[in-house]
Amino acid sequence: MDHTQQPTRILFATGMIALGILGLAFGDFALQWQPVPAWLPLRGAFAYASAIIMLAGGIGLLFKRTAAMSVRILFPYLILWLLLKVPAVVVAPQMEATWLGLGEIAVLLAGGWVLFARLADLPEDTALEFAVGPSGTRTARYLFAIALLPIGLAHLVYPTETAALVPAWLPARTGWAYLTGAGQMAAGLGVLFSILPRLAAAAEATMLTLFGLLVWVPAVVAKPTDRFSWTALLITWAIAAAAWVVAGSIASPAHQSSTGRA
Repeated sequence: MDHTQQPTRILFATGMIALGILGLAFGDFALQWQPVPAWLPLRGAFAYASAIIMLAGGIGLLFKRTAAMSVRILFPYLILWLLLKVPAVVVAPQMEATWLGLGEIAVLLAGGWVLFARLADLPEDTALEFAVGPSGTRTARYLFAIALLPIGLAHLVYPTETAALVPAWLPARTGWAYLTGAGQMAAGLGVLFSILPRLAAAAEATMLTLFGLLVWVPAVVAKPTDRFSWTALLITWAIAAAAWVVAGSIASPAHQSSTGRA
């Protein structure tokens, strides 16, 4: 990973650190984003363990000597996080909200996968060869692209709920709900079919960043002790950071023409 991609790695790391601190503060998982069943034995202990993994993994990503070990831990952890969303999709596949939740965490995994592909430093004969290097990065981008489709679609399926999150000072709030949903789907298709993929990924990352700044920062300011607002802000931060990681992994057109690869 070259120095131009370090800011996105730092952004992702700080997102993990913040979620880890939040988990330790509440002794719980990230609400509906980590739907761990209440009946799980030693659920509290697992919640603290989850928080420690995010905190330690995020800190490890900040340093060159520990980055490889950190991504080796965070990558399977994020896969398990994604698997937590699968039962809801299986039970209610007709409910778009379940696909939205899956898509959000898939974006987070895609960013973690890009970092794993570039930083894991695994032996050449590893069984995870498909997940590292250029092939791993490319697969992570496809995951990112596909994940954006249900996220954008949710804005179109639930325009009233989405519009309610649009800042009141913006006109035509329902229009913004439709516009951002269509934009997210367009970004996903752009990355998937290599139509200005770097621009598409950066546009999605920008939208997610603005969602955090315009929706959840004011919510936290209004209710600084509200756990949901803090969780939503930090989840949005982490997902936006993952999108920036993916965007940073896509070479600019000038670089592609000079190297002959993406």
